[in-house]
Amino acid sequence: MRTRKVILLPKMEKTLVQVGENIKLARLRRKLSTEQIAERANISRPTLWNIEKGAGGVAIAAYAQVLFVLGLEKDLLKLAGDDPLGRKLQDAELIVKERAPKTSKKNG
Repeated sequence: MRTRKVILLPKMEKTLVQVGENIKLARLRRKLSTEQIAERANISRPTLWNIEKGAGGVAIAAYAQVLFVLGLEKDLLKLAGDDPLGRKLQDAELIVKERAPKTSKKNG
């Protein structure tokens, strides 16, 4: 079975790169090597390198494992935690109006 390559929009690519940099900085602050993190997260070093580069092809579970090893797993709860647009739509209780029936034109 062939897998499809996910094509990311440039804005999303920049976001993943920033996430990768944040993870790398967290690792460096803790003075942990890539080997230590990869072993503890049960992933390969190349996968960790891809995470730190912000590669889009890495499973979110691998990101979660690395965050757990770094003690940052609660950061995952912040994802989509605040949904201002969704709350506004919910508060407005937008109702989709039904389309008016077509009127028949009489020839005459």
